Amino acid sequence: MIKTAAFVCSNTRTDKLPPPVRPEYAFIGRSNVGKSSLINMLLNHKGLAKTSQKPGKTQLINHFIVNDDWYLVDLPGYGYARTSKSNRTEWERFIRYYLKNRESLQCVFVLIDSRLEPQKVDIEFCNWLGEEGIPFLLIFTKADKQSAVKTDQNVAKFKKELLKSFEEVPQIFITSAENKLGRDAVLRLIDELNSQFSI
Repeated sequence: MIKTAAFVCSNTRTDKLPPPVRPEYAFIGRSNVGKSSLINMLLNHKGLAKTSQKPGKTQLINHFIVNDDWYLVDLPGYGYARTSKSNRTEWERFIRYYLKNRESLQCVFVLIDSRLEPQKVDIEFCNWLGEEGIPFLLIFTKADKQSAVKTDQNVAKFKKELLKSFEEVPQIFITSAENKLGRDAVLRLIDELNSQFSI
């Protein structure tokens, strides 16, 4: 149940983040995967995360406080973005630092476009999370844009790729920002993890 959701801060300085006293959940994916739309759908708040047709819109770590109880963290997309190489390297550096060092981070939701065959950049990012021991889950987005059969086929292909590196595949959610598919399942999981959180 989302009662309140509000923007807290944006920055690239990990030392300027809110104190790590509440559980937080990071959302990340390739540019243009539909991250902002998904966040707005989950939080039931149309314009909270800024959506854009231009890939690479999110360029900062964005914290949103939900129900005054937990943080949803919107991270910059990886992969394509209309920016300089040095800029991209800088983002990557602070994103990875945040993911490896944030004490209150409960897990990372990695967003995957359900319409696509497995993308190398997504597999590589999941492998990096696995190597670093960072817990993550998979959210397949834009499921309303195609048949359920096609979505299932692409999910199966992605799982097959991951199983080359992992003994088992993390939990998977199929979502659509348009018709709110997957919303309850994702929020239920966050609720479960929140109940286990201790500083």
